Amino acid sequence: MPGLFIDVKVSKSATSDTEIVAKLVEVCPVDIFDQAKDGALRIAEDNLDECVLCDLCIEAAPKGSVEVVKLYE
Repeated sequence: MPGLFIDVKVSKSATSDTEIVAKLVEVCPVDIFDQAKDGALRIAEDNLDECVLCDLCIEAAPKGSVEVVKLYE
C-alpha cells in the first residue's frame, strides 16, 4: 500500500539515470529509495510515511526531477 501521508514523484529520466539513483539511495535517511539490479530506481512504498521532509532527495537530483507530495494539510 502506498504512503498515507507522503508520496514521492520522480521524473522518468531520473529513475533510469544510475548516478542520480545512487545519490538518492545514499542521501535518504529513511530508505525510501532503492536501486534495482539493473540500476533503475525503486521506491520502497512501505517507507514513504517515514519521510522526515528533509529535502535531501530534492537537493541531490536535478531541479524538478524529485517531488515530495504531502497528501494531507
